[in-house]
Amino acid sequence: MLFLEEITDKFSKHLGKFTSFILILMMINVAFDALNRYVMNTNYVSLQEMEWHLFSVVILLGLSYALNTEGHVRVDIFYTNFKEKTKAMVNMVGVIVFILPLALLVAFGSFGFVEESYNFMEKSGSAGGLPYRFIIKSLIPISFFILIFTSLGYFARNYNQWKKISNEEGGL
Repeated sequence: MLFLEEITDKFSKHLGKFTSFILILMMINVAFDALNRYVMNTNYVSLQEMEWHLFSVVILLGLSYALNTEGHVRVDIFYTNFKEKTKAMVNMVGVIVFILPLALLVAFGSFGFVEESYNFMEKSGSAGGLPYRFIIKSLIPISFFILIFTSLGYFARNYNQWKKISNEEGGL
């Protein structure tokens, strides 16, 4: 389980760096779009659509990074008062009961959605919009398979922590 934890941690760190880079590109795009709109008095649909595409990449890939860095949402009012062993158990149960079923549902359930988009070579319906919408849609199942992978590493980390605390307490 230590190997799985290490691999997913390294992968998540690289994913976080990539997502940060995409976030910087998105901010530059938004600034350029605002400058064009309010200073130059011009409007480019493609820039506005690129904002949403980059935002989608940040959110979809950021899910896995947020989980790995404990940046996800939970009911901290209860969680902060738990012992470390209980926290590890809550995290493991959360992966099994909440994350994995939802991630599997979205990952496999989105195949038809993405396939249809590829079959029609979906593009923007707006004049001047981006031509390859199907590419960004393909990130939906990919990002949820990545979430499944990083969830397994998150589970492994919490299992290793739970096991270590149990051994220190004098047995399982």
